[in-house]
Amino acid sequence: MTLLECLRSREQAAWSRMLHLYAPLVRAWCHHHGVVGADADDVAQDVFQAVATGLDQFQKTRPGDTFRGWLRGITRHKLVDFFRRRSTQPQAAGGTAAGQQMQQVPQPEVTLPEETPEQVAGLYQRALDLVQSEFEENTWRAFWRTAVDGQPPADIAAELGMSAPAVRMAKSRVLHRLKREIGDLQ
Repeated sequence: MTLLECLRSREQAAWSRMLHLYAPLVRAWCHHHGVVGADADDVAQDVFQAVATGLDQFQKTRPGDTFRGWLRGITRHKLVDFFRRRSTQPQAAGGTAAGQQMQQVPQPEVTLPEETPEQVAGLYQRALDLVQSEFEENTWRAFWRTAVDGQPPADIAAELGMSAPAVRMAKSRVLHRLKREIGDLQ
């Protein structure tokens, strides 16, 4: 079952995995717009509440649709809401020209940059950490050596006492599981 299917079934463990995978990315998007600390936590809470509420409506209708893209859109909207609320909250009164000028500064436009390679790598590393315990040591080592280290299956097969097709199958099994975990693995 995919992470998305588990989330839709309201499995508590799935929600924990989703938060483990995606909360750092949501916070990075918040930080990009200067929303940090408790404010970033509040926005992230709003984002994941919206995910919980709207999860049944999320569908991959086009080839490029991903859970991560949907999450990004929700985060953008919640950041807009945050800035809108902040602009309507009473500000400290001050009579200085500098204070008046600061109040005239328009709210930033909320556009989220594409994820950096480091952010995507962090997401994949968190997913790897979640699924590693599901595989035997040799299966994991065969996957890691082919997919991450880029070693030829024949070399790894000799090292691990496996056949080259078994090494390719190990890589495939782990990649398949990762895809089920995060849904939009490239």
